[in-house]
Amino acid sequence: MPASTSSKPGHRYGPAVRSFYLIHYIVEGRGTFFVNGATYRLKAGQGFLIEPDYLTTYTADQDDPWTYVWLGFSGEEVQGILNSIGLNQDSPIFTCDPEQRPEQYVMDMLGHNYATTSDLYRREAMLLLFFSALAQSKREAVTDQSENAYVAQAIRYIQNCYHEPLLVEDMARYVGLNRSYLSTLFKKYTGLSPIKYLQTFRMTWAAHLLSLTQLPISAVAYSCGYQEAESFHKIFKQHTGLSPKRYREQEQAKTASNRENLSV
Repeated sequence: MPASTSSKPGHRYGPAVRSFYLIHYIVEGRGTFFVNGATYRLKAGQGFLIEPDYLTTYTADQDDPWTYVWLGFSGEEVQGILNSIGLNQDSPIFTCDPEQRPEQYVMDMLGHNYATTSDLYRREAMLLLFFSALAQSKREAVTDQSENAYVAQAIRYIQNCYHEPLLVEDMARYVGLNRSYLSTLFKKYTGLSPIKYLQTFRMTWAAHLLSLTQLPISAVAYSCGYQEAESFHKIFKQHTGLSPKRYREQEQAKTASNRENLSV
């Protein structure tokens, strides 16, 4: 699943969770990638990995917005390939020599994105060449460790305890800061308040459960930290524009339609 994207100044994608692996490579411009409490300020020649089930956000620079190519992929061999390259969610950044031009392989894939056997093998070959370019790269993480460490701890706390009733005071106490300072750091590095980040994380996970399971909506609500189904319904509709029931019907209908198209 290859693509090329030019972003508008300040355009932000996320917070979002993927069900597959995703790699972005910046061809021009600058932007910021945020995951696990770490902020990476990136430029042309660099790229980043997104692993499944991780909440991430990335934003184009306001003055020099990036243009990037990206690849989405999955499979049993992916983890082994990424391990051999040295890429993972704790070390997601890589830097390529401009002469390697890894974007050429993505553009080739886009030019042969048809359901023929020859194009299928060509795309697989281009994907391996893309990984080969990454294997030669020198990864470079650019992050402010001191302040980010507090945000990272708070995010891990949210990820571990989102299904429980949580207050900002709980997060602040956990990381050893006062509520006001934690809120300031959260806003600086994620663009969201702690409570908004928690709510977004819960809604993203709720959408995932509604799309892929048949759990009762009350069980989805409880699994995402909402003791009252009514509160869950209200916040979910504010977040997605749809009721949980309607969202599930729409997403599962899309999945069924995609399966039918693949079987034709």
